[in-house]
Amino acid sequence: MIPGVLISIATFPGVIVHEMAHQLFCRLTRVAVFDVCYFRIGNPAGYVLHEPPQRQSQNLLIGIGPFLVNSLLAAIISSPAAIPILKFESGSFLDYVLIWLGISIGMHSFPSTGDANAIWEFVKRPDTSLFTKLVPVPLVGLIYVGAAGSVFWLDLAYGAAVAMFLPSLVVSLIA
Repeated sequence: MIPGVLISIATFPGVIVHEMAHQLFCRLTRVAVFDVCYFRIGNPAGYVLHEPPQRQSQNLLIGIGPFLVNSLLAAIISSPAAIPILKFESGSFLDYVLIWLGISIGMHSFPSTGDANAIWEFVKRPDTSLFTKLVPVPLVGLIYVGAAGSVFWLDLAYGAAVAMFLPSLVVSLIA
């Protein structure tokens, strides 16, 4: 097994984008940010410390922000390179750099178990309505499945799918 620190070093752009997405959604939801570490060698590889959100919607958006931002950015960055590599089986050095960027950003799309714990703590509060619990509960389960799946390289499979196969599929559908 490859230690997580080595994976983080090899895919550091994804860690940086993941933390930037958390910070972006803190700003968008008007949740104060106290400290940000975009990348470091250690566990966690990055973090955003912010004030406790007042509403479940803020908490949810901050938690899933990296999934939205990383997935979209991975597909956009790798699209110009994925098509020549997959369709024509050739590519330049720049194409392979873009694919690495796309996969590394896509690999860090999944929210962390820390993000799931923060969402779960909000769900457990007595003042959280039943209706407000409906979306986060399955989401927390999916986050934990994603975290467990990373042992089996689910994060790499997702990153490759978003970075390479999604752009290829889009071109196939519109061409």
